[in-house]
Amino acid sequence: MPSVADPHNVYASAGAGMLSPAVRADRPLVYVPHNTSGQVWVIDPATFAVVARYPAGAEVQHVVPSWDMRTLYATDDAGNALVPFDPRTGLPGRPIPAAAPYNLYFTPDGRSAVVVAEALAQLLWYDPHTWQHQHTLDLPECAGIDHADFSADGRTAVFTAEFSGRVAVVDIPSRSLVRVVDMPQRHTHMGPQDIRLAPDGSAYYIADSDAGGLWVLDGAATGVRRFIATGAGAHGLYYSRDAARLFVSNRLEGSISVLDSYTGAPLAKWRIPGGGSPDMGNLNADGSQLWLSGRYDAAAYVIDTRDGTLIRKIPVDAQPHGLCVWPQPGRYCLGHTGITR
Repeated sequence: MPSVADPHNVYASAGAGMLSPAVRADRPLVYVPHNTSGQVWVIDPATFAVVARYPAGAEVQHVVPSWDMRTLYATDDAGNALVPFDPRTGLPGRPIPAAAPYNLYFTPDGRSAVVVAEALAQLLWYDPHTWQHQHTLDLPECAGIDHADFSADGRTAVFTAEFSGRVAVVDIPSRSLVRVVDMPQRHTHMGPQDIRLAPDGSAYYIADSDAGGLWVLDGAATGVRRFIATGAGAHGLYYSRDAARLFVSNRLEGSISVLDSYTGAPLAKWRIPGGGSPDMGNLNADGSQLWLSGRYDAAAYVIDTRDGTLIRKIPVDAQPHGLCVWPQPGRYCLGHTGITR
């Protein structure tokens, strides 16, 4: 794994405008996957115009950058495929067979892709270059497994299980389950969803939609320390480019909570004018904008990260989900919609 540049901030190499040579020639585009149509719509962030619509499967959930940041993968869990997009051209390629890929992650050493097969309650390891299957980890006690993040040393991953109110702690070198940790209140409808490691590695923040806030899991992933209320439908987690602020999308409330990344203290709450359903996305490269899909109102939101002003609401197709803003700063990507370090 690439060395951690700053132990106080594992995201220090993904600061504003810190684009690696690998991505500097890529087209600045925003990729919006849709559950209902199975299409990926492409938006030009300079004009906010939809410039392309591509069929990408039966039920496309997320657009995920690869570890080396040279390919973007649309995950089609109903069609059992990953559709690669070339970030230099924005064009899709031939689908790659994969078992029920709801989400996709990459081990910090870049040696394996980990498909999160929510429908199967499995994690499936693949070679990220040949897509040959390497290993399967069955997690029958973790219904609704969907999102993940990795420890600062890259040896541990924590996967949330939305429909069972818990998380699975996985040892990366052995590809084995270490333990299951239950949330103090086990919501099993829309429970634990997105998860992010605190910048200093001291904790994991876990968004729990039904709880309306974040559980704070200790950095060793052994137990929950406390709860931070944010708003109904707490769902997606994103850091500012300096990693000082954590943005929480409250999908059922139509708001974004802003927290101190290190303490969890509330700093602000931004409400989308007229209401909305902010879901998944990312910041742009310089960190000035937060892009989020509007899961239940066929839109993509562009939000000013200085003060929460809604810059633009862009109409898209029904059920947009794991939106990807490209390019992203950083040396490598761990997956989802762009967890870069």
